[in-house]
Amino acid sequence: MKKKKGLKLVIGILSILLIIDIVASFYFYNLAIERNTKDFLQGNDDLEVSAEAMEVFTEGDWRTWVDKQEFERWEMTSFDNLQLNGYFLPAKEPTNKTVILAHGYLGNGLDMGLYGKYYYEKLGYNILMPDARGHGQSEGDYIGFGWHDRLDYVKWVNLVMEKLGEDSKVVLHGVSMGAATVLMSSGEDLPDNVEAIIADSAYTSVEDLFAYQMNRMYHLPKFPFLTSTSVVTEMKAGYSFEEASALKQVQKTDIPILYYHGSADTFVPTEMVHELYENTASPAEIMTIENAGHGEGFVVEKEAYVKKLNDFLDRYVK
Repeated sequence: MKKKKGLKLVIGILSILLIIDIVASFYFYNLAIERNTKDFLQGNDDLEVSAEAMEVFTEGDWRTWVDKQEFERWEMTSFDNLQLNGYFLPAKEPTNKTVILAHGYLGNGLDMGLYGKYYYEKLGYNILMPDARGHGQSEGDYIGFGWHDRLDYVKWVNLVMEKLGEDSKVVLHGVSMGAATVLMSSGEDLPDNVEAIIADSAYTSVEDLFAYQMNRMYHLPKFPFLTSTSVVTEMKAGYSFEEASALKQVQKTDIPILYYHGSADTFVPTEMVHELYENTASPAEIMTIENAGHGEGFVVEKEAYVKKLNDFLDRYVK
């Protein structure tokens, strides 16, 4: 009788824990993956930026520049029939060089005007700034964290070639989630027209990022919560956290990659960029920017950032 009671107690406890895990999994999916209003990052100390960077991000002259441009609206249908939106601006002088810029989590294509302005005004590139699936004017009811987006970027590259010519030379430049996106695309069958990739503040994989953040923000272990949230994500969004790996993709690429990362980045820990760099199969370079937080490098050390960028592009974009 005592054994039966003990067994019932154990089963009861396990059932309660299972229910808690299931509820938590759907909660975290809704929190991070589903397209909706998100406020959980407000007040996150890891995303605090310097006053200098905040002024540039929110009130910099690049925003006025973006407002004044007459962007062409490009549309593209994704592999899963989503209508995706992009903003294209041809260079002042005809060129076969185009940069495709990839924005971060909860942003939109026009946010990359901070970088687009430099490519346009100083380097003379055409610029294309897509809205990622689940962001901006693009369709999608979930956020892909770069994984499904990697296939979207293959199609954006092909669209550039279709519209601008087979002799197009393409650079992919992403920040944060956008950096992970372009790295994930690097392992796909991209045309040789993609001559360089710039990855600023990238994470190694969605699993690694969420495990780190789940522990840092909620003090929860990877198992079982992250594992079950990944299962829910695969059911509802069609990808798992484990497969969504920039690290695995750069091990297959032959495209030269330039990595940037802030030494003070605690949102995507700096050690991730070193792991990516050390495992990149193609020619790769890395620049860590002292005292820069997440995605701050271009603002905090712009002169050094653009010098490194220019040298890299001169070497690989002929």
